[in-house]
Amino acid sequence: MDEPAPLRPLRGHPAPARADAAVDPVAPLVESLIRELGEDPGREGLLDTPGRVARSMRHLLSGYDSNLAEVINGAVFAESYEEMVLVRDIEVYSLCEHHLLPFFGKAHVAYLPRGRIVGLSKIPRIVEMFARRLQVQERLTTQVAQALDEALDPYGVAVVIEASHLCMMMRGVEKQNSRAVTSALTGAFQNDPKCRGEFLDLLGRT
Repeated sequence: MDEPAPLRPLRGHPAPARADAAVDPVAPLVESLIRELGEDPGREGLLDTPGRVARSMRHLLSGYDSNLAEVINGAVFAESYEEMVLVRDIEVYSLCEHHLLPFFGKAHVAYLPRGRIVGLSKIPRIVEMFARRLQVQERLTTQVAQALDEALDPYGVAVVIEASHLCMMMRGVEKQNSRAVTSALTGAFQNDPKCRGEFLDLLGRT
């Protein structure tokens, strides 16, 4: 009987993790982490993981490479409209700075224009800029409100974020149905109960 042909090595695995490491210094740190946690970074399923994680983290934390002027990009316009502008249900994905686990949910952002409005698409972009950083939900909420205040000098800004945190769901208290709700109010939203009530009423509508 003929001898079976020797198995050929898997293609595409000349230690790509180390190739990635030469490009991105995060990759060898991930490789060391995998090893310290008791896994073998050299096995087939993990060979590309350090490079993938490095690329993923660069994307998830890309907000550090942005600033408010770049995000708004001149999209502030003179306009006499002075009623409330609300963008609700903005998807939020961020990383908890305490455990590097995701938290996710929705942001609701409103402002009262004082002679200037901003392009509507810029509001989710502002949320995204701050969410793509290591965060706590409380700071994220405040940063979005302060950014709109800085960009528009409106009569007031209101931001509410409701989110689920995997650091509470997967570890710790392990409560899968809990959500955190945070708010930041400035100007008329903070000082005028009628204005604040209108905002909350709009949030309550489906």
